[in-house]
Amino acid sequence: MDATIPVDGGNAELEQRRIDLAKRAYTTRHVDLDAATHLMAGVEPRNGDLVLATVSEVGHHTKIELPEGRRAALFPGDEVIVAYGNRYAPDQFEATIPADLGPCELVAAGGVAARVLSAHGRMNPATCLEPVGLLTDGHGRRMGLHLGVPAQVQPLRPENRPLTIAVVGSCMNAGKTTTAAHLARGLRLAGLQVGAAKTTGTGAGGDVWLLTDAGAYPVYDFTLAGLPSTYQAGADVVRDIFTSLHDRLTVDGCDAVVLEIADGVYQQETSALISDPVFADRVDAVIFASSDALGAVAGLSWLQERGIAPVALSGVLSSSPLATREAEAVTGFEVWGLQQLADPQFATDLVTRLRDGRAPVPVSAPDPRVEREFAHRSQQDAGDQPAHAV
Repeated sequence: MDATIPVDGGNAELEQRRIDLAKRAYTTRHVDLDAATHLMAGVEPRNGDLVLATVSEVGHHTKIELPEGRRAALFPGDEVIVAYGNRYAPDQFEATIPADLGPCELVAAGGVAARVLSAHGRMNPATCLEPVGLLTDGHGRRMGLHLGVPAQVQPLRPENRPLTIAVVGSCMNAGKTTTAAHLARGLRLAGLQVGAAKTTGTGAGGDVWLLTDAGAYPVYDFTLAGLPSTYQAGADVVRDIFTSLHDRLTVDGCDAVVLEIADGVYQQETSALISDPVFADRVDAVIFASSDALGAVAGLSWLQERGIAPVALSGVLSSSPLATREAEAVTGFEVWGLQQLADPQFATDLVTRLRDGRAPVPVSAPDPRVEREFAHRSQQDAGDQPAHAV
């Protein structure tokens, strides 16, 4: 049994009132917080534990995302209910769960509390939190995201699983979610019931809402499996989340499933999952999102070393005709833009080709003549630059 320190002098009525009035974060949305009756202090937090905390200073995250998606403004003195978790975000914060209930930071607007280890240079200091206590139920048990985990579903046989397309990428903000959402849109307009899931990442509703708005239903993420973040969760846990969410979408009767794998292929959980044989067993096609041609080349090489041949490229680079031409020239893969992905006829043709076991696009090695021409143009461009240009 945890050795606890009384909060509010052990005044249960006051503790209950503070819990009821606090702003509740997106990460808590699957937990019945009406069952929370007391606060626990003097213990070490665990991954997924829910904590009542006071905002002591507003920093980078000026708002907190509520369970229904609205972003509520934060003010010093506000009390919030968030989940302890780790954070991997090269363009924001690297953070880990602290060993105590001392001061920490809000490291994700979806409601993740941790201590910042490092931050991107453009980041403002993180919003500061003063934990009050962990939420407990009437029996003194910790309230955590695991309490929102639904019962396991019985997996169906592989031949009964829906057509599954995964979107992976070179890094954060490579355009994975936008690619997945437009793909789901095209499949939905083609008359299919499309389910979607974000199987790794940090708890936040933006990706879930975008996939939902695009026409995917149902849409799940790893918070349904009891984690506010998959960073440092371990390969076995991430594999279990991937398979359980995919099984659930299968049982839901989806015709097609779109899966987003967060971050880049070098991130440890993403790398472990994509390299796991279960990924190839369950995924029928992969689209690789990248922000530029160089990232596309590196990502394709990494995937092909693991026996995975993406069907096409997409992502941020698809918004630039020049970047698209460069990527297609040096890789030999087509770049699929958002308008193309969202087109129902394109989606219908893609599904037909995948179900027939045919490649959706002719993929071949880059034409050496194209590569030489591309290299020649690059050298010419470099020659036009000032001497100090890199």
